[in-house]
Amino acid sequence: MHRTATAVGVVLLILSAVVPAAGAAGAIGAQDGGALECEFPLTDSDASDHQVTVDAEPERVVTLNPSAAQTMWEIGGREKVVGISQFGGYLEGAESREVVTSGFPSTVNVEQVISLDPDLVLAPNTIDNDSVQQIRGAGITVYRFELADSVDSIYNKTQLIGQLTGECAGAEETVSEMRDRVQTVEEAVAGEERPRVYWGTEAGYTAGPNTFVGQIIERAGGHNVANEANTSQPYPQLSEEFIAQQDPEFVVVSVPPEQLGNDSRSYIPQDSVVRNTTAWEEGNIVVVDTNHLSQPAPRIVEPMTQMAQAFHPEAYADANTTTTTTAAPTTTTADATTTADTTDDESGGGVPGFGVPAAVVAVLGAALLARR
Repeated sequence: MHRTATAVGVVLLILSAVVPAAGAAGAIGAQDGGALECEFPLTDSDASDHQVTVDAEPERVVTLNPSAAQTMWEIGGREKVVGISQFGGYLEGAESREVVTSGFPSTVNVEQVISLDPDLVLAPNTIDNDSVQQIRGAGITVYRFELADSVDSIYNKTQLIGQLTGECAGAEETVSEMRDRVQTVEEAVAGEERPRVYWGTEAGYTAGPNTFVGQIIERAGGHNVANEANTSQPYPQLSEEFIAQQDPEFVVVSVPPEQLGNDSRSYIPQDSVVRNTTAWEEGNIVVVDTNHLSQPAPRIVEPMTQMAQAFHPEAYADANTTTTTTAAPTTTTADATTTADTTDDESGGGVPGFGVPAAVVAVLGAALLARR
């Protein structure tokens, strides 16, 4: 049960990733390094080329995906959020919000959304168009986002959500802090030899170079073995033979926060090809919070920092950086165990397994390719 729940959660978190459409990013946002400005009415085209107008600063916001909710929490707009998806419950205080989605793929309870009388609904493009049209038909403003593919797009999305919701100051501060964290990581690992890194599932699905997860690995100073697969698929399926041939030196495992705290090797199934790699032999299993790695939102800097610390501990230490994370994942190596600082109490749960079953990730791949 743990493994099934984790599998569905990971996929839906990625499926519900959001980022502004190219037109939106260019139309509104801080230009030429200027300050982010919130002005209403605000009009812009969303990912579905729908002309969206927000007449006044929203007081009631519904988020249909967890990354939008996480962004609202980080930029200081959480009090405006009245509705969340079923995967946003990990956020502090989220239990007092209405859950308006369910199932897999995630479906929206349109009547419930309408009953909340929101001024604005933030929706991923994986939500079916009929639901969006029904909500708009009730006179409610809906902004649809595209899938994320880079760290820079997460910066843009954060700023855009800030402008759409009237939280420009918080969005600008959040993006500034993110950029500082990313710059610290990149400066620390610059010039270092990049270890081979694999993030994936039991079925061999992984993040390619044209995904934000793949980019996180690279910017943390690792070399994503999926780069060698020579495929245009964003989340390709790698064979056991390919993974063994690449012989990753580090494996990144993402698990829900309630299941953090176990020995890092315990997350690798007995029959996994990972047990035949250098990463397993040397104990280089990096365990991160799936709510941070799988959602294109501000907390993505947390797993990036953890990876940099694991891949290049001496170089990172020499950079004289200070990190504060919102979870307490542990990285176990053959020589030492290091635990990041924490602001939340965590308790170890059942072993969730290594990743997502093939059938579930097949849905992920199809949705990612469909884009809209």
